[in-house]
Amino acid sequence: MRIHVLGAGAGGGFPQWNCNCRNCDGVRHGTIRASARTQSSITLSADDENWVLFNASPDVLQQVRSFPALQPGRELRDSAIRAILLIDAQIDHTTGLYMLREHRQPHQLWCTDLVREDLSTGNPLFKVLGHYSGLDLHDIPLDGTGFAMDGVPGLRFDALPLISNAPPYSPHRDRPQPGDNIGVTVTDEKSGKRLFYAPGLGQMEDHVWRAMQAADCVLVDGTLWTDDEMIRLGASNKLSREMGHLPLSGEGGMLGWLAELPKSTRKILIHINNTNPILDEDSLERAELTRRGIEVAHDGMEIIL
Repeated sequence: MRIHVLGAGAGGGFPQWNCNCRNCDGVRHGTIRASARTQSSITLSADDENWVLFNASPDVLQQVRSFPALQPGRELRDSAIRAILLIDAQIDHTTGLYMLREHRQPHQLWCTDLVREDLSTGNPLFKVLGHYSGLDLHDIPLDGTGFAMDGVPGLRFDALPLISNAPPYSPHRDRPQPGDNIGVTVTDEKSGKRLFYAPGLGQMEDHVWRAMQAADCVLVDGTLWTDDEMIRLGASNKLSREMGHLPLSGEGGMLGWLAELPKSTRKILIHINNTNPILDEDSLERAELTRRGIEVAHDGMEIIL
């Protein structure tokens, strides 16, 4: 299984267009050692020919151009993206569907019932796309049965509900329901290797922890370093957990959980907010990750399982 990170940033990317925090100002002016990141999305394949896209970020056109495998050029209108899976209904994970509207046939799109509801009512993206190529919608089961995708051979998918937060236009905002956000285990049927992907994870639950322990690689939420990071900077009045993201540091933080995984597990953080000090490659926080054997995802990163 080949996983390609199209975008590793949180909503707004890095640098964020209107932000002058130390990180954003530093990467613009070259005063810190850091790399720009587009908004989070990955694509993966078992055969290097048929790819599934996880989330469609607002940066999707730039991301597709940066990864030629998604454009094989076999005919006038072509794409190697055979299916799209949505982790949630957030703007930074779905707006890119508008950019993919000029398709020859409906996109094969997988999402939960609650994500379908949010993208049909509160943010009627699905209705708008019905005027273009349209969508062939498939429900993601959350009962542990797993599923396969037509056109994406060699991969098995198992989704589980996460406690995070729904978007502001959802009736479930600040009242999370099972299916607002999911994590997904992808298994390569030939090698048996497993990836666990969860870019938005607000609370560790037993079933989530079991999925992480069973994976060969975890690609998980690294949004903020501390719970009060955005409040201290004056960028928000909400804690990290209130926004649906388990902070990296502190009691019960992501770093503590990752430390309990088997040494053989590859541990990678994704969905990194522009304010997070780990973006500065010379920061003490980044050094702490290195000491712990934890990687920070970047645009263009390749993971082979």
